[in-house]
Amino acid sequence: MAKLELKNIKFDLDADGVATVLLDRQGEAFNSLGPELARDLFAAVEYIESNDDVKAVVIASAKKDNFLSGADIRWLRSLDDADTAAEMLTAAQDGYMRIEKLTSEHGKPVVAAIHGACLGGGTELALACSMRIASNDEKRTQLGQPEIKLGLIPGAGGTQRLPRLVGIAAALDLILTGRSVRPRRALRMGLIDEACPKESLLEVARKRALEAVTAGPDAASGSGKTTGRIRSFLAPSHLQQLALEENPVGRRVLFSKAEETMLAETKGNYPAAPAALRAVKTGIEDGNEVGYATEIAEFKNLVVSPEAKALMSIFFATQDLKKDSGVESDALPRSVSRTAVLGGGLMGGGIATVNTTTAGVSTRIKEIDEAGVGRGLAHVSGVINKQVKRRRIKPRDAAKMMHLVTGTTDWSGFGNVDLVIEAVFEDLELKRQMVAQVEAVTGSETVFGSNTSSIPIGLIAEGAERPGNIIGMHYFSPVEKMPLLEIIVTDQTADWVTATAVAFGKRQGKTVIVVNDGTGFYTSRIIAPYMNEVGWLLEEGLRVEDIDTAMVDWGFPVGPVQLTDEVGIDVGAKVGKVMTGAFGDRLAAPAGFEKLVADDRKGRKNGRGFYLYEDGERKGVDPTVYEVLGVTPETVLARTEIQDRLALQMVNEAARCLEEGILRSSRDGDVGAIFGLGFPPFLGGPFSYVDRVGAGVIVDKLNRLAEAHGDRYLPAEILNEYATQGTLFRG
Repeated sequence: MAKLELKNIKFDLDADGVATVLLDRQGEAFNSLGPELARDLFAAVEYIESNDDVKAVVIASAKKDNFLSGADIRWLRSLDDADTAAEMLTAAQDGYMRIEKLTSEHGKPVVAAIHGACLGGGTELALACSMRIASNDEKRTQLGQPEIKLGLIPGAGGTQRLPRLVGIAAALDLILTGRSVRPRRALRMGLIDEACPKESLLEVARKRALEAVTAGPDAASGSGKTTGRIRSFLAPSHLQQLALEENPVGRRVLFSKAEETMLAETKGNYPAAPAALRAVKTGIEDGNEVGYATEIAEFKNLVVSPEAKALMSIFFATQDLKKDSGVESDALPRSVSRTAVLGGGLMGGGIATVNTTTAGVSTRIKEIDEAGVGRGLAHVSGVINKQVKRRRIKPRDAAKMMHLVTGTTDWSGFGNVDLVIEAVFEDLELKRQMVAQVEAVTGSETVFGSNTSSIPIGLIAEGAERPGNIIGMHYFSPVEKMPLLEIIVTDQTADWVTATAVAFGKRQGKTVIVVNDGTGFYTSRIIAPYMNEVGWLLEEGLRVEDIDTAMVDWGFPVGPVQLTDEVGIDVGAKVGKVMTGAFGDRLAAPAGFEKLVADDRKGRKNGRGFYLYEDGERKGVDPTVYEVLGVTPETVLARTEIQDRLALQMVNEAARCLEEGILRSSRDGDVGAIFGLGFPPFLGGPFSYVDRVGAGVIVDKLNRLAEAHGDRYLPAEILNEYATQGTLFRG
């Protein structure tokens, strides 16, 4: 038989009859399943089917730290026809079925040797194999079905094979959340059969393949699936789960509970979730053939849905930002190996944490007294200890991280610091004082980053000796969890400083956007009118619960009233004054917020806000808040009216930021709103939302609201322009 030569597959057949199929998509750093790689993979399968010299197969990757990351999302995004998508999926399902039949019908065991990302279509490929062996690299190797994050479901058999391998409950958890699992957990749940060091992965896979050949076709066809099933349900709790899943009544209970939970979490805004549940349920109740057909039917409609298009748009925006230096010039970032943080509070401690745990650089926390230093160090150690308890890091690595962070009450150790980030109180004079003191003890190339949430960086830099070294670095709380970093530049900020701040933000694990200077920058500015409108609605007599419920149903993770409590009513009032000073009545906050501050209501941090708190836990709305505001909560508005009044304030202000040049692009505006403020991802961000609804519709709604409630709703001129011209923000 002729030698097999394929562009995207490296094929080898050894003397023992073990064929090694190495996935190697040309021109790419990692493997994704596009038409070319799929064609070559299935050509290899066809060759193996008809070649009697092949006794067993090992499928692995030629890429460094990547098995198969899933389908080519660029390819998926280009699909605008459901029937074309169905044809693509049918071919993929057929190809994976042929891989499965290499074992069941041809008696040729197929072992997946997995190192690095094995996600989406990669996991589905592994599921089609008779055995799965993964490297024990907890940092690099992961398996999962993340399609839900793109508004899709597994389309190459994942909804059918996964439940049968690991159980219905475990499969639904992976499919409906998009979570990935590392080797240790994958082995425990039966998703993989064995874990070994990366260096011996191919050797072990080849050995297991030969053992399966010796054991015979019956053993080979069940290899992995039986083992995984037994392992998955070995513990008593798992045995109980198995009993539940193996009888019709139990399955009905399980699916009913899953549906209830799903609807509570998605509010019906993510059609992929119920579609995934239907595909899994159909396959379990009606058999594989119907299940596979259902998978295709659901997927083909999802891939052309506006929700999937929005989520894929955000995915590509974040990928683009990873390559964005933040500057148009050729300026390169300077090395950052030593940092300092001014302030050991919640923000300062959080910044110090990501400096040490993620960026891996030394960090010195400065506070005014030892107690403040202690709080900052305790914050870092608390986060690290949680990671150890969850087995995300090893104790010895935790110790190394803690050795990176130190504290001081003076300016010792600042002489060789590359980057200083201030996280002191939101007070202009105090921040200017920090600039002067840092400039006095640091070198000429030390970058000064200000974590202000609203004060213009240009004002902070006034009077500085090195204004070009000063930049805004606006983090979001809690810093360890929130993904966005908003970099703010002035017309004096040096390009190398911007490039350095952007590069370091990425090292911290952040999605970074760069915006131009101005009061509130972008994120604080667009949330200001959104929060202000809460006050106006309350003054009209709406209930706190109705406002929050409306916006959670619209897609925000928390309601705006709860968010006000989380941020701090006092903080919101202070920012409101800054905004009013800059933008006048349009962004003026209602008087009610000042009344709440006068009543010592700060929100969660002092247990009194719109809600009541006990031991940090939110207990319910404080009914006395209405007395403080001087209102009777009897007004009822349609939920859609509440949603328009709040959401369109944010959307309109985002448009103004683009119009004024605060934003560099609508892409950055969408990413900033989603990752910083929780704007509903399935809507794609404020600009994608305008494109989806239509600028003309948005303008009409804003004009109607302006007539009813005042000029604060008058549409931005760019919205009027786009409505007239039919222009799209994201094209």
